[in-house]
Amino acid sequence: MKQKEKADFEIANAFDGIEVVNANYTKQTFSKHVHEGYTIGVIEYGAQRFDRSGASHLAGKNSIILVNADDVHTGESATTTGWGYKAMYPTPEHFAHISTDLYNGKNLTPYFHSSVVEDPQLAQQLRLIFSQMEMNSSKLLMETLFYATLMSLTLRHSSPADTPSDRSGSINKLLLAKEFLDCYPEEDISLARLSEISGLSKFHFIRQFNKYFHLAPHSYQIQVRLKKAKALLKLGIKPSQVSIDCGFYDQSHFTHHFKKALGTTPSRFQKQAIIYKNTD
Repeated sequence: MKQKEKADFEIANAFDGIEVVNANYTKQTFSKHVHEGYTIGVIEYGAQRFDRSGASHLAGKNSIILVNADDVHTGESATTTGWGYKAMYPTPEHFAHISTDLYNGKNLTPYFHSSVVEDPQLAQQLRLIFSQMEMNSSKLLMETLFYATLMSLTLRHSSPADTPSDRSGSINKLLLAKEFLDCYPEEDISLARLSEISGLSKFHFIRQFNKYFHLAPHSYQIQVRLKKAKALLKLGIKPSQVSIDCGFYDQSHFTHHFKKALGTTPSRFQKQAIIYKNTD
């Protein structure tokens, strides 16, 4: 049965807020993009095809999708009738609380090598989280469920985050440019400036940036602008102002990139993703 094409976002009443989405798509195609948090989702019907960091994957009904924070990925339907999924986006900071308990105080960020896993018990845990959110369950219950699920994920399917090996030293130079883009997403920065910051030639900078981060510098800039945009939208700032504050050419340009990355419009996202405020 064909579902209405939509993505409903919500902020969970747990750990100062974890972003959750309930989505149904038929024609939606996600361009290359990244999230500041992990993507952990379960396919409810249909099948999704997606690339993650250079490899192609297929996830069918009841499969669990795992995408690491800042992993470049895409997404599209693998069937004519589309696909539906529910997903959450815990940040590395959320996982840090888990790792300190697991590894005697050490903060070891988990890395999921597998992009698609078949784990019925874990899929059921995820569905329990989503159903309890729909019932507006208590903070204590939600945090208990999230904690147990993130713990299970970490123990069953992760290893400590990979550190890229780089004998040439280029990675440290590239990180300087990446850090500038992260700190000043709204800047209309030139290639010459990024080349200067990294101490690499323009040609070498572009090639190496693509190699290590799987995105061209301009594409990465769009992603950090979208990260900032999401934060501003959650604060209630009008989308038209957000587009200006984040360096987009105009609101139409902003909306186009937002929908290609998140599957919904800035206005709809803002209405749904209300920041959870700790009232303790």
